[in-house]
Amino acid sequence: MTYGTLRNGYSGIAKLLHWLVAICVLSTIPIAFWMKNASPGPLQDNLYNLHKSIGVLILALILFRIAYRLIAGAPAAEPTLEPWQRVVSSIVHTLLYLLLLAMPIVGWVANSAYGASTPFFGLFDLPPIVGKNEGLSEQLFKFHRWTGWAVAALAAMHIGAALQHHFIHRDGVLRRMLPTSMGGA
Repeated sequence: MTYGTLRNGYSGIAKLLHWLVAICVLSTIPIAFWMKNASPGPLQDNLYNLHKSIGVLILALILFRIAYRLIAGAPAAEPTLEPWQRVVSSIVHTLLYLLLLAMPIVGWVANSAYGASTPFFGLFDLPPIVGKNEGLSEQLFKFHRWTGWAVAALAAMHIGAALQHHFIHRDGVLRRMLPTSMGGA
């Protein structure tokens, strides 16, 4: 995602969506490890359902976030960024948006192909997208896992860069996305 020309920084809605997605992503990663290593039974089943539910929430939030960004725009790049940093930032943000969109969709299709439900916090289940096909589900779950590793790596880069800008460069990069009460614009 490229930078725009908004002059007043990120809106409260953009910040809220950013942090909601971040919380969901950063919580679903350890849940994924826990569910894979839990003994079969009710705990593992509940972890799988929680992981799927958070995935559905991520899908809804990222769709809303992309739509909001396309409509409302984004602020111009922080003026202290070097041109190469703007390029890398744009690439990382674009990849995060794409992977956070693809990952829950692939998980949903993989669940459908496996013959499992895709619940949303016990409120409802998403309808299956494809018929049962265990070979397809195996390949899709593998892709889902690798996408998860890519998201984790990109999120670590994103967090690391934000913290570096805040604590080492002491510029406004992180403050642009912080809630106003924490020093954001």
